[in-house]
Amino acid sequence: MARRHRTKSHHPRKWGPAVAGTVEEGETYEENIIKEAEEELGIKNINPAFGPKLKIDDGSYHHFVQWYLLSLDRKLDEFKIQEDEVEEIKWFPPDVLKKELQEHTEEFIPNMKKYFELFCPSSKE
Repeated sequence: MARRHRTKSHHPRKWGPAVAGTVEEGETYEENIIKEAEEELGIKNINPAFGPKLKIDDGSYHHFVQWYLLSLDRKLDEFKIQEDEVEEIKWFPPDVLKKELQEHTEEFIPNMKKYFELFCPSSKE
């Protein structure tokens, strides 16, 4: 997961998905996630798996989210974060993330609990 930079207009300093971006005109969702993964975390030559597409309405923002999944076995120091986008990154084991989402909801983007349940359905209460 990534902690959004303090200067971000949407949810500054909140934990959220490791990579995110806005699809630009003429760009596909897949092109965007590949570009953003390289820009934000220095990840190159990836082939992410297509995930679910959701319509999001968190009260402040209304948008579509196209998820992609990628499994990596890397240490945190192998990533090169884009410091004006991301303040820090961290691996959260599912049980730890579930606990953090329950005890420190304010540390995460508004829909993070919903996203956790989407990707870790066996971890629901």
